[in-house]
Formats: sequence, structure tokens, C-alpha cells
Amino acid sequence: MTTRPLLLGYVRADALGTAEELAAATHSLATFASAEGFTLGTVYTERDAAESTAFHALLEEVKRLEVRAVVVPTLRHLGVVGEPTAMQQDLEFHQARVMAVDTR
Repeated sequence: MTTRPLLLGYVRADALGTAEELAAATHSLATFASAEGFTLGTVYTERDAAESTAFHALLEEVKRLEVRAVVVPTLRHLGVVGEPTAMQQDLEFHQARVMAVDTR
């Protein structure tokens, strides 16, 4: 039996309008992980974009567990602290590929 690689998730609550949209976005990450052959671990939900606490916790978990992939609903969710590209580069610096459920 082959173990599926771990995939962590990241969602910004402020990028979504309602609790239902947040739940749907989280569900889409789980569906994506399963379809792509991953096991979805923790989904970090950013509730205070000014603090970016969830992103920093995600980054620490990536480093600690040597996670190789992170999934977001769209790359726009990485825009908490500056440009999405900078946050993506932070993750990729630690060897975690960033994948988006919706590439639009």
C-alpha cells in the first residue's frame, strides 16, 4: 500500500463573502487533494489578513513536516501580505509547490 503525500491548504476568509463560501472553498481543497492523489492535512484559514498568523503557521508546518505541496482555492488567496507572488515564493523557497484549485 502506497501512502499518499501530504498536502496542506490555505484559505483567506476575507477573500470569500460568507461562511458558506468558506465551507465550499475548504471542501474544494479536499476534493482537489483526493483527485490529485494527496492526503489533505490542515487547512489554514486566515481570519486577520493584517496579522497573517495562519500563513506563518502554514510556513512553519511546511518547514517542520517537509511538506512538498500547498493548495489554495485561487492564487488570490496568497495576497495577504503583499503580492501573491512573494508569498508563493516563500513557500517554494521551502520546496513546497503551490497549486490552485481554480487557476483563473
